[in-house]
Amino acid sequence: MASSDPSPLGGVPAGEVRSAVNILLISANTERINVPTLPLGPALVGAAARAAGHEVVLLDLLRETDPAATTRAIGMLRPDVIGISVRNIDDQCMESPRFLLGQAADLVATCRAWSSAPLVLGGAGYGIFPDAALAYLGADYGVCGEGEATFPALLARLERGEDPASLPGVYAAHGRGGTTPTVASNLDDFPDPPGDLWPTADPAESDLWVPVQSRRGCPLDCSYCSTARIEGRAVRARDPRRVVAEMARLSRDGFRRFYFVDSTFNRPLAYALELCRCIAAQRLDILWRCILYPHEVPEALAQAMAEAGCVEVGLGFESGSPRILRAMNKQYLPGEVREISDRLAAHNIRRMGFLLLGGPGETQETVEESLAFATSLRLDLLKVTTGIRIYPGTPLAGIAIQEGVIGAEDDLLLPRFYLSPGVKPPTPLPVRWGPGPAYSA
Repeated sequence: MASSDPSPLGGVPAGEVRSAVNILLISANTERINVPTLPLGPALVGAAARAAGHEVVLLDLLRETDPAATTRAIGMLRPDVIGISVRNIDDQCMESPRFLLGQAADLVATCRAWSSAPLVLGGAGYGIFPDAALAYLGADYGVCGEGEATFPALLARLERGEDPASLPGVYAAHGRGGTTPTVASNLDDFPDPPGDLWPTADPAESDLWVPVQSRRGCPLDCSYCSTARIEGRAVRARDPRRVVAEMARLSRDGFRRFYFVDSTFNRPLAYALELCRCIAAQRLDILWRCILYPHEVPEALAQAMAEAGCVEVGLGFESGSPRILRAMNKQYLPGEVREISDRLAAHNIRRMGFLLLGGPGETQETVEESLAFATSLRLDLLKVTTGIRIYPGTPLAGIAIQEGVIGAEDDLLLPRFYLSPGVKPPTPLPVRWGPGPAYSA
């Protein structure tokens, strides 16, 4: 449908409204940081676009390694809109940070060269830096917040030849738009991701854990965390029966390993218990892992998790120093972390611990205190990070500005880190297996 007339949709003449448009969604992530992932966010957005009557193809660049995959997809689909999901801005490594948006910029340039379709950004990484990332990448629009609601609304505006910049959560080139995203009160209003949007996922891939999201939002206000900026502070949960039905469908397709990407699986506690019991009642032959906030994990929950197939948790206790935990605005102390760790171990649930060293008030003494505490837990794996990535809008960013670590005008898109003057610069830690944790820098 090529036309010389200016058009908000690639190939659709201005004033012509079509019942469906061709959407190419591209997951730009090519990193295997921690574990290889499936593009859950683009799949959810794609499902919502399909429900609105559009044709959707999802290209996962982590698995489509052919350099010509993008141009081939554009040539075959002739998309009217191209959505690009940006998951990672950098690798959060202070010692030798890798800025990853350069790869996304190359992708945008390729799309520009092969298509006149509007380019729309989204994804967790983009949501932290909506203005700065949009300007850096040179796309037309960006979507923050609930993409399942905002992206179809943006498409509808483009179909009608209207400017979508006034929509909540939509950012537009040249600094337009950017009103506060709408937060959906009921996640069950959104469709589940259809399996055919992950055509290249192989259930036999040994290190693949299929992402499942049962909740969004985090009210905990940890001093350095960007989760609330991406998902909002209000916790919203899906019907646990629907979550389990999705897992059952995927298990019938051959997938056995699942990863709950909820920022804190154990909150709210009543919901976590109900979800575990629903999984156990289905007697699915699956294994799963999750992230636990080490506060309020009673015996009943640990037992329910084990009975439902949980085999591993990420236990982000971050420090073994009570003083540093208070500075991070944590709601727990080391004694509770130890109780929870022991409780999980008693149920044969592997524990992957995380230490985040170098924040405000940290000293070499508190670093040694944290390392000694982590060793005493006898974890299955311990990941130690020295130097904390500074994200906009966080209390840590405010402290960094006050101390002159960053300027108030710094958009922080290029990675900046906070390291307490009382801590030595980061050095690689050896990996040590055997009694106690295996250390991973």
